[in-house]
Amino acid sequence: MNVVVLGAGAVGCYFGALLARAGHDVLFIGRPAHVEAITQRGLVLETREGRFTIPAKAAVDTRDVAPPDLVLVCVKSADTEAAGQALLGHLSPATALVSLQNGVDNAERLAAVIGQPVLSAVVYVGAEMAGPGHIRHHGRGELLLGASADSGRLAAAFVAAGIPTSISPSIATALWSKLIVNCAYNALSAIGPVSYAPMMATDGTREVIRNAIAECVAVAAASGVAVPADIEATTLALAESMPAQISSTAQDLLRGKPTEIDFLNGHIVRKGRELGIATPTNLALLVAVRLAEKGRKPA
Repeated sequence: MNVVVLGAGAVGCYFGALLARAGHDVLFIGRPAHVEAITQRGLVLETREGRFTIPAKAAVDTRDVAPPDLVLVCVKSADTEAAGQALLGHLSPATALVSLQNGVDNAERLAAVIGQPVLSAVVYVGAEMAGPGHIRHHGRGELLLGASADSGRLAAAFVAAGIPTSISPSIATALWSKLIVNCAYNALSAIGPVSYAPMMATDGTREVIRNAIAECVAVAAASGVAVPADIEATTLALAESMPAQISSTAQDLLRGKPTEIDFLNGHIVRKGRELGIATPTNLALLVAVRLAEKGRKPA
C-alpha cells in the first residue's frame, strides 16, 4: 500500500516503521528535525530485538501528497481539525483513514472536516521518540480497529507487518477504556516526571488512580458507555507490562510540546459538568498538568 503517516511522533513512527519494514511505501509527515533525519539516513527503530534503520520518505506537509491507499492520523487531539484541512484535496474515495489518537471523538471530528468515513482505533503501545527520526519501543504494540467494510483488509495488512490487530464491534467501549487508562496514568507520570514502576511504588498513587477511575466510570455510564467491570484491576496492572514507560503527556512536557491533557482528564471534567457528575480527582490532575505547562520553558 501507499501509506501516509500524518503526525510522525512516537505512535506514528512505530507503526509506520513496521509497515515500511514489511514493504509498504510509507511517507511520514512530521516536524522538520524528524523529516531531515529520516530523509538523510532512514528511520531508526529500536526494540528489544535490536536496532534497525528503515529507508523511508518524509515531508513537513501534505503539499505533494497524491491520494494514498491508507492514512494513519497520529496528530495530537488538539490538531485533529487542522489535520483534516491538510488532507483535503489529497484523498480519493477509496482512501482508508484510521485515527490512532488518544481520546474518544477524534474520528468523528476528522470525518466532519474531510467528508468521508474515518475508522477509530485503539492503540496499545509503549514508545517514545529517542531523537530526530529515532523511535524507541518499550512494550506492547497492538491495534484494535472499529468494525467497517475496510477493517478486515486493513487488519490483515497490519498483522502481516507484525502488528497484532483485532476488530471490535464495540469500539466505543474500547476507546473509553483506553481513555480511562490515560486519565489514570498520564498526568501522574507527567507531574514527576517519572516512569510507571516508581510512580506506582509512591505512597498514595494507587488511591489517586482508583479515585480517577471511579469518576471516569461514572461519566462513561452517564454517557451511555459501559466499560468492563474489571477496568480498575486491568488499569492498575498495566504498569507491570511497561515499567520503564513514561506517559505521552510526560514526554510532551519534557520536550516543551503542548500536551493532550484537555482531551484526557479534561474530557472527563467537561462531560462531568455537562452530566452533573463531580470529578474532583480528574480536575486536580488536569490543573496540575496545566500548571506544569505554564511553568516550563518553551521548546
